[in-house]
Amino acid sequence: MASQTFTVTIAGGGLGGLTAALALRQRGLRTVVLEAADQLGEVGAGIQTAPNASRILFGLGLRRQLAAIATIPTDQVRRRWKDGSIIASLPLGDRVVQEYGAPYWHYHRADLHRVLLEACLDPDGPGPVTEVHTSSAVVDVDRSDPQQPVAITADGRRFAGDVLIGADGIRSKVRAACDFEDTLVFSGEMCYRLLIPGDKIAADPATRFLCDRFHSTIWYGPDRHLVHYFVRGGEFLNVVAVVPNTIDTTDAWTLPATADELVEAFPGWDDRVAAMLSKAEGDATKWALFRRRRDPVWVDGRVALLGDACHAMLPYQAQGASQAMEDAAVLAEELGSATRDGIDQALIRYVARRATHAGMVQDASLQNMRFYHLPDGPEQEERDRLLRDFRGESDVSYDWLWKGTPLNNPDLESHTYPFAR
Repeated sequence: MASQTFTVTIAGGGLGGLTAALALRQRGLRTVVLEAADQLGEVGAGIQTAPNASRILFGLGLRRQLAAIATIPTDQVRRRWKDGSIIASLPLGDRVVQEYGAPYWHYHRADLHRVLLEACLDPDGPGPVTEVHTSSAVVDVDRSDPQQPVAITADGRRFAGDVLIGADGIRSKVRAACDFEDTLVFSGEMCYRLLIPGDKIAADPATRFLCDRFHSTIWYGPDRHLVHYFVRGGEFLNVVAVVPNTIDTTDAWTLPATADELVEAFPGWDDRVAAMLSKAEGDATKWALFRRRRDPVWVDGRVALLGDACHAMLPYQAQGASQAMEDAAVLAEELGSATRDGIDQALIRYVARRATHAGMVQDASLQNMRFYHLPDGPEQEERDRLLRDFRGESDVSYDWLWKGTPLNNPDLESHTYPFAR
């Protein structure tokens, strides 16, 4: 641990920002989180944590809290768009824990966010309790003193610290204020996100098969694909559906969506897809999909970027939040072993350890955009043959992605303890 503590200001109280705050707190650093929203929370949607992210969260002492909110998928199922025929099925559950040392779990995003927030604020936890400010959108950065970057909020408040972390998402204000290169790229696609009540799925004979056990399912089709899995023990079916974009992105990146719109977006697909999507309720949304071009510049002086602010990726590896959590763990490892005089070098080491790895996941996610959406034909048939192997879909394998830890000293809570529910 550092011989002299210092303060880290974090712009953004999402999953990446809170993971960073918790990891830094446990290293003995003072942390201040500035969140734009009036209330801390997450959107109503699901999230997957692969073993690489689970390992990080367990290392922060959250295993029991996460086991209480997780839904454990029994297997991953891959289906054809037109008739729902199964391309391949692979066991998850205990097999993943045995092979990769940590589980593949599903959560409601709000539940995962709450666990992280409670740990940051727990007065009995290790390190200084995190200071959290809501209604505190960071809009500018004052770096007139290079040793003390100051985050400036929309209402003019100033928060000085020894380090400023931009964990404020793909449209990061910290990134813009510090003149990092604009690497934003539009994918030409959008995704629908929705939660369907599980009892509606169970009540319909056309969709009841989804309740047989907790699958993680991907449907592959020309120009679009569909992912769904249960969260909160079957209370909701989380659905992410990616299609060609129809949003005017000059006005908005996200808009509400209707059940009829969802059904119409998948013409000619298996009837069970329409039966599922027709059950969408009022909180369905559609999001234009942007990404950041791979770029190794994440640090300028004592300002550093984290998560989507530096390596926003398309959702074709389900790794966006997981990679942000890896960033957080490495950042805490470097800053937690630095003195105030060593901050600049610690931030450089953070980027050196993370930029190539996260960039490879960015590239793999981009490759999968085409791979997932091939038209029917010989190339699609070859893709389906490759999918049966479950070694990963692009240039990165599940072994590479899930087995490793980004930490130099992975003092992790053992996964061999019973996963008590």
